[in-house]
Amino acid sequence: MIITRPREWERIRDDLDQIGARAVFIMGCGQCATVAHTGGEEEVLRTTALLERDGRKVTGWAVGEVTCHLGGTRLDARKHADEIAASDAILVLACGAGVQTMADAVAKPVYPGLESVFLGNVVRHGVFEERCQMCGECVLDKTAGICPVTTCPKGLLNGPCGGMWDGKCEVLRDRECVHVKIRRRLAEQGRPVPGVLPPKDYSKKLKPGSVNVRESRAGGGGR
Repeated sequence: MIITRPREWERIRDDLDQIGARAVFIMGCGQCATVAHTGGEEEVLRTTALLERDGRKVTGWAVGEVTCHLGGTRLDARKHADEIAASDAILVLACGAGVQTMADAVAKPVYPGLESVFLGNVVRHGVFEERCQMCGECVLDKTAGICPVTTCPKGLLNGPCGGMWDGKCEVLRDRECVHVKIRRRLAEQGRPVPGVLPPKDYSKKLKPGSVNVRESRAGGGGR
């Protein structure tokens, strides 16, 4: 899931002031932002109070089921067409993908209320960790299901740095070095330590990414 954190309120206020927005519609997200406690109903209502404290009017709000889904967001926009029409701007409490989807769905100025920080694993309720960079060239089959590039603070693919001491990370001193962890798990599973892994081919992570499942199923392709 995409992990987000609240944006600095001063920056949100400045964005709205730049266009003289006194009336705002708020769009939250029922998926990632709700789980991260940054864009669910509770956070939307809290943001409503902050906007009203600033002397702005909240014309309405919604929490989209999946705000990055263009079809669903357009449907939500139609359901709240009058409230959106009465607003000067839309404030989106979702990841950057959700903000861009909302911007595609409406003609009003759209602004982010959150910062997208990483693709995260839910460790336990309210605790998230970054474990994947979506590089397009996964090595988890060789590293016992642990991504060395993401979970090593230095992004090292092949083994620990010279600063590792007594199995601990040089940067995050309270944590085990990820390469030590990889080798221990491989040993516990009776699997061999891989040889030197080749450098990442970053051409496989083209930007902007696009995948067309419909074409793939029809015998076409995507990237």
